[in-house]
Amino acid sequence: MDLKSLKMFVHLTHSLHFGKTAEAHHVSTSTLSRIIQRLEDQLGCLLLHRDNRSVVLTEAGVLFYKYAEQQLEQWQLLQLSLDQKQAELQGKLHIYCSVTAAYSHLPPLLERFRQQHPLVEIVLTTGDAADAFDQVQQKLVDFAFGVKPESLSRMFYFQHIANVPLAVIAPTMACRVQQQLQDETITWSEVPIILAEHGAARKRFEFWYRKKQQGKPNIYATVSGHEALVSMVALGCGVGMAPKVVVENSPVKDRVQYLQNVGDIEPFDLGICCLNQSREQTLVKAFFEAIK
Repeated sequence: MDLKSLKMFVHLTHSLHFGKTAEAHHVSTSTLSRIIQRLEDQLGCLLLHRDNRSVVLTEAGVLFYKYAEQQLEQWQLLQLSLDQKQAELQGKLHIYCSVTAAYSHLPPLLERFRQQHPLVEIVLTTGDAADAFDQVQQKLVDFAFGVKPESLSRMFYFQHIANVPLAVIAPTMACRVQQQLQDETITWSEVPIILAEHGAARKRFEFWYRKKQQGKPNIYATVSGHEALVSMVALGCGVGMAPKVVVENSPVKDRVQYLQNVGDIEPFDLGICCLNQSREQTLVKAFFEAIK
């Protein structure tokens, strides 16, 4: 049994999805299926119950998962021992962050780390900031830039980086939305809203809007990612709530404006999150030490 097969099996036990695991390891689903079949043939038992809709571990699969985790951990400990004998760290560090964070907060931290460990390869994945903790939990990345949730699970370690203020933004172009906002008393229940699909940004908006006491909001669209939200506001589709750092780094920032006197909005607590069990891994530990 090779380490690559064990890694794929462990990943599959977390994702429970052949397509996601195959994509994460850059193989086809048929190749992944053959690898799992080969493991089952070697062990002489089924590890998974699978059909077109679901993947479920068998009792043997649960036992083999524990074995695979132990083998991979032993391999990591061996690598750690060897790494400590090397003058410079080597390997890959997988990072997840939003497109904006890749511009605004990641570069100075990454520069400090690269100065100390130039041989480490950085693998950067960008996406919706609301998915940061899911990426870490599924072990798709080593750590991620994300917003601290109101209730942080004990499985995660979170290191604060910055407080990120939020603002309510509106289009600058002449449009129906502009006319509604110019009324002496804004009827918020009639103003079209561009809303984040999920995550801390949506919760911030819902709390802010409830204080208006104007019934249900008029949701024009829900989007994934603050960058897309700013773009839709710039097009005159509606009003939205977004981190100011996203607005300032947006190519359409001149086409949106901050609304004044709309009430207090709690800022984001932006930081880096990883699994607690991963904090002592060589590269992850080195990164956190480098950015202190």
